Amino acid sequence: MNLTVQSIKFDADQKLVDFIKKKTGKLEQFLDNIIQAQCYLRVENVENEENKVVELKLNIPGTQLFAKSQAKSFEEATDLAVESIRRQINKYKTKNRVKSSGHKDIDARIEQEF
Repeated sequence: MNLTVQSIKFDADQKLVDFIKKKTGKLEQFLDNIIQAQCYLRVENVENEENKVVELKLNIPGTQLFAKSQAKSFEEATDLAVESIRRQINKYKTKNRVKSSGHKDIDARIEQEF
């Protein structure tokens, strides 16, 4: 997986970049055909402490997954975004299995779960 980390209007520390690469690298356990990942880091001007924003975008064959999270630290926001992407990957894989199997009763049960 090719990961690009961009920090907007500030310079990200190498430890932060390594942390993001480590966390997003774990997504390959769930889906091995990730083409490219992009991570955008920015600090918003808001009154509360939760002003660190992480946007994570994954390009996979046939679609694109996106997650945006906001927290007190970039590490916490990264964890939230990666967890959101992981749930999206599971949903994507489930839908693709149902489409390839052609079973309508399985499709109806899955739609009831969500």
